[in-house]
Amino acid sequence: MSDSTSGCTEHRSSVTEAEVEALVRGICFKTGPPRTLGVELEWHIHELRDPRLPATPARLEAAYAALRTLTLNSPLTVEPGGQLELSSAPAASLMECVGSVSADLVAVRATLREAGLGISGFGHEPWNPPTRYLHEPRYDAMEIYLDRFGPEGRSMMCSSASVQVCLDAGYEEPGPLGHQRRWWLSHQLGAVLVAAFAHSPLARGRVTGWRSTRQALWAAMDPGRTDAPSLDGDPRAAWARLVLDAPVMCVRADEGPWAVPGGMTFREWTRSDTPPTRADLDYHLTTLFPPVRPRGHLEFRMIDAQPGEDGWIVPLAVTAALFEDPAAAETAYRTVKPLAERAGSQPPPRNPLWEAAARDGLADPELREAAVVCFAAAAEALPRLGASPEVLDAVAAYTDRYVARGRCPADDLLDLSHGKDLPA
Repeated sequence: MSDSTSGCTEHRSSVTEAEVEALVRGICFKTGPPRTLGVELEWHIHELRDPRLPATPARLEAAYAALRTLTLNSPLTVEPGGQLELSSAPAASLMECVGSVSADLVAVRATLREAGLGISGFGHEPWNPPTRYLHEPRYDAMEIYLDRFGPEGRSMMCSSASVQVCLDAGYEEPGPLGHQRRWWLSHQLGAVLVAAFAHSPLARGRVTGWRSTRQALWAAMDPGRTDAPSLDGDPRAAWARLVLDAPVMCVRADEGPWAVPGGMTFREWTRSDTPPTRADLDYHLTTLFPPVRPRGHLEFRMIDAQPGEDGWIVPLAVTAALFEDPAAAETAYRTVKPLAERAGSQPPPRNPLWEAAARDGLADPELREAAVVCFAAAAEALPRLGASPEVLDAVAAYTDRYVARGRCPADDLLDLSHGKDLPA
C-alpha cells in the first residue's frame, strides 16, 4: 500500500477511456528481457522485551527517523499501521536479491535493537487490534472507503504484513516462460503458495478459523479492487477492463481531505464532465489489490509474512524457481492444472480453491500433494538459478518441517495457542 503517487499536480491533461486502455496495456505487462526479480517485505515492529507489545506512535516515529539515516539498498517505507516495508531494487539473480535485502535487514535490526525494538513476520498481527499510525489524506480516504464493506479493510491496512515476490511478466512468445502462461500459472499456483506459507491464524489473541487470516481479509473486501480479472484470453485486455471497471477509491486534492465518491468506476469518471488525468490513473492503479498485480512486472501479493529472521527467503526462492526455470515452470503448470477445475468460475481470491488454501493450508490433501511436487521441482531447479547452499538448505528444511507433513507456519502458532509443544 505504500506505492502511492503522492503529488496531485503532475500530468494535468485529462485522459479518455481509449487512452486509459492503451496506457494500461502498454505499462502493466512489459515482456522480454532483462530478466530481473525482487521482493517486498513487510514487518510488524514491537518491543523487544515483549513481542506482544506493539511500539507506541512516539517510539515508531523515533525509530523511523533513525532508520532513515541508514544507507540501504532497498527503499524503506511505512504502512498505515506502522508496519515497516523494504522493497528491493530489481536484481539480476536470486542471490543478488537475497544478499542485498539480507544486508539491509542486518542494519535495520541493529538500529531498532538500540532502541529496544524488534521486527516480526506475521501475516496478521496476532495480539493487538488494528491501530492506524499514519494519518494522511490517502489513508483517511482509504479507511472511509473500505469501512463501507466492513471492518476487514482496517485490519488489512493496519494489521497485515506480507512477502511480495516480484517477477518479470515473461516473454511475448508462448511456452513455459510466455506471459500468458505465467499469468495463468500465477493465479493457480497462487493458491498453493497461500496454503504453503500461511502464517496468520490469530487475531486479537484468538483463533480465527483461518490458517491465513490475512488472505481471508482480502477475500472479504471490495471485490472490485481485490478480485483477479478473467484468466481467459489476453491478460492485457482483461487487466485493462478491470482497471476501467474498478470503483474509484478517492479523488486526490492538493489541500484538505480527499473526496470519496460512491460507486463511480474509473470508466465512468473518464466519461464525466471532469475526467481524470494521467496522474489520477497512475494513482488509481495503486489502489487495486488483486492477488497478482501487473506493474510492468508481476507482483505476487498472496504470501503471508514469515517467521524467523530469514524466513522470507524460502517463498522468494521457491516462487522464483517455479517461474524462472523452464523445467520447474512446466512441472508447476502440469501439477496445478487439475486444481483449476476446483477453483471454478469465480476469480481468486474468492473461489473455493483459494478459500480452502486460506482456511486449511496444507491440511487440504490436494493442496498438500501439489505443494510436495512443486517444492521438489523448485529444489531441483534452484542450483540452476545459482542458489547458495544456505538457500538450498533453507528450502529443504522448510519442506521437511512443513510441506512433507501437511503443515504451514500457522500450525505452529495454533499449537502454541492450544498449549502444545512446537514440532521439532
